[in-house]
Amino acid sequence: MDVMPLLLLVAGSAAIAAAGRRVPVPAPLLLVAVGLAVSYVPGVPDYTLDPHIVLPLLLPPLLHTAATDSSYLDLRAQLRPVALLSVGYVLFATFVVGCAAYLIVPGLPLTAALVLGAVVAPPDAVAATAVARRVGLPSRITTILQGESLVNDATAITAFRVALAAAVGEGATWAGGIAEFLIAAIGGVGVGLVLMVPLHWLRTHVKEALLQNTLSLLIPFVAYAVAEQVHASGVLAVVVVALFLGHRAWEVDFATRLQEEAVWKMVAFVLESAVFALIGLQLPVVLKGLGEYEGADAAWYAVAVFLVVAAARFVWVYPATFLPRLSARVRAREGDLSWKGPFVIGWAGMRGVVSLAIAFSIPLTVHGGAPFPERNLILFLTFTTVIGTLVVQGVTLPPLIRLLKFPAHDVQAETLAEANAQAQASRAAEQRLDDLLADERNALPTPLADRLRTVLERRRNAVWERLGQVNPVTGETVDDTYRRLSREMIGAEREVFVRLRDGRYIDDEMLRTLLRRLDLEEAAAYRETA
Repeated sequence: MDVMPLLLLVAGSAAIAAAGRRVPVPAPLLLVAVGLAVSYVPGVPDYTLDPHIVLPLLLPPLLHTAATDSSYLDLRAQLRPVALLSVGYVLFATFVVGCAAYLIVPGLPLTAALVLGAVVAPPDAVAATAVARRVGLPSRITTILQGESLVNDATAITAFRVALAAAVGEGATWAGGIAEFLIAAIGGVGVGLVLMVPLHWLRTHVKEALLQNTLSLLIPFVAYAVAEQVHASGVLAVVVVALFLGHRAWEVDFATRLQEEAVWKMVAFVLESAVFALIGLQLPVVLKGLGEYEGADAAWYAVAVFLVVAAARFVWVYPATFLPRLSARVRAREGDLSWKGPFVIGWAGMRGVVSLAIAFSIPLTVHGGAPFPERNLILFLTFTTVIGTLVVQGVTLPPLIRLLKFPAHDVQAETLAEANAQAQASRAAEQRLDDLLADERNALPTPLADRLRTVLERRRNAVWERLGQVNPVTGETVDDTYRRLSREMIGAEREVFVRLRDGRYIDDEMLRTLLRRLDLEEAAAYRETA
């Protein structure tokens, strides 16, 4: 197996994503654009999306990291809009896009058109939040988009399987389709509920951080594989387990949490970068099989399907947002609601790699050996819809958010809430320390006891100091000054340790021990003011 194309994909996409953080173009769009350009460079191999790799190997870790970073409580508070988007909208888009494609493309069977509808139905809200991250969306809108992205893939995959069964001649019925959807959904949630407690128990009872992190990396694949093995939704199983683990992450050892955060950030960065680059690299593969549809007809079909996809989201979002508010109880619970939020949610309907992966899983033939009707055209329309939404909506989403002028985060109020929480926690810690020191079994020399109190006091005061003015001379906040001075002091210590090692007063093993202590001190200084 030639691993060079894979290495080039990972290294190249990571480098481009890193560059994207230093230019005004959002990294996902830059990756797609570079992928499109590179796909025509002589010598670049064809990167064909294999659904047997994308769905079971890329989707679970991306879902896991998104779910663990989400808030179970916030998602529960937004359950109605999340459910209406992740289930209702996906089914609505499948039907509307399928019927529109049936009317637009001559000779396209309705069953094949519904397959196309299911393929392009699920928005990749991860792409939307990645594009809008720099601008800053209100937390409610971000929660809704994240919640939608966690569940809508499961709905789309199930709808695709039902439409595909009808298209290949397996005699699927509406009743059978509804039953399959319910079995997949209930089964996926059930598998997640069964696995989440024993997996969390393992995480809290495996004491070595390295083994805990190895387990953490395996968890999404285990949940997905077990659910798919019993013909349930692997997506929902991964999401349920990850939400539970994220909600109970405080019960895990601190070393595990620190390592997990770094490991999963790296995994998400590499996978997301590679995924967006792969989207752009699909162009030659898709165009090779287009055949008779090359030219103006294919371009017209692509534009028409893109417009239907974009319009259908608005047609669903506004009634789904405001019709429930006809209830006085809903209005009293949710308060006033502007048109701006639903507009951003409607425009943030960008499609991603899941749609392409599902499309590539369409079989070449139907029952009887006949070719699947217009398979290559469906692949082309999926590709153009994904690219169209990423480019058109992705480029315009940040300026749109700025133009709508959403209320900015109240940093002062957030810092005050954090300071109050820290003050309550510090009082509890101080009381606990007094109780422990009162027991002669916990006797400590006075300097060490005073050090514990000093560290606690510093942690308590750090948040309050963040409310202070910016230094008029340096332009630094109190946090910036504290971190800079702390790093300067630690840097001076490091230089001495290295000089002593070079002079053979200490060996390398002792140097590593001393440097690790300084690293932890620097990390503590950073976190106290971060």
